[in-house]
Amino acid sequence: MPRVYMTKQIDPEGLINIYNALGSKARGKVAVKISSGEPGGHYYLSPSLIAPLVEAVKGTIVECNTAYGGGRADTASHADVMETHGFTAIAPVDIMDADGSMSLPVADGKHLQEDLVGSHIENYDFVVNLAHFKGHAMAGFGGVIKNMAIGIASSAGKSLIHSAGRFTSGFVADTPQNDFLESLAEAAKAVADYLGENIVYINVMNNLSVDCDCDNHPSAPTMHDIGILGSLDPVALDQACVDLVCAAPDGKDLIQRMESHHGIHTLEFAEQIGLGSRTYELIQFD
Repeated sequence: MPRVYMTKQIDPEGLINIYNALGSKARGKVAVKISSGEPGGHYYLSPSLIAPLVEAVKGTIVECNTAYGGGRADTASHADVMETHGFTAIAPVDIMDADGSMSLPVADGKHLQEDLVGSHIENYDFVVNLAHFKGHAMAGFGGVIKNMAIGIASSAGKSLIHSAGRFTSGFVADTPQNDFLESLAEAAKAVADYLGENIVYINVMNNLSVDCDCDNHPSAPTMHDIGILGSLDPVALDQACVDLVCAAPDGKDLIQRMESHHGIHTLEFAEQIGLGSRTYELIQFD
């Protein structure tokens, strides 16, 4: 049974403690995958929170461009956001699809035959998947699975996922919901298969808005911060975070967002295709 480690200590020390608990040391050239946050939003993971971990693993902060327009749709604009939001001050930054896409195979895909990711991923030996767990207007919630599916996908790859394999350009909003959620899981599985043991997963559960960091005017959180969780199993980790929200006395708004978009189906399908397990052991430090 996979282990999920948790601390209520949402600060740099807590983050490093969770990373160390995972027992998988970053090696070689390390990518730290975060969400840079859309201009106007302010709930993305703060540079001051993540800087000590990024420094400890000698990491490069990585992102990919969006498919929906906005302030991060091209490399130059996205680089400006990285600077404005303070990430270039703490580490090197790489927009991984600045030079286009690389195709990863999707084994026995139901919707996707390939996952188009930022081509620079081949320059890295190890990935720290560092996600901000929160709600999402399309997926219901976003955690480490979304952060390596949509997040590591190039702009073309994002279109492919949103369209469940139909298109590689533009923002597609007419995809049946379960097809989109299953495509998320398939893309995440392609990345996990490519990286093998060279990836760890961490979710920070603070600023728990019903909206994603990709929203330039996210709703204010209506529930308290919960903690930082990590695992070597992305399905177990996201499931543990969903369970903590559902158990919280003030999680009603985020629960409604997740349920109204059938968000749990991403985890159901991810488990079905072998990405991980929804059953886990929660180990809390405090």
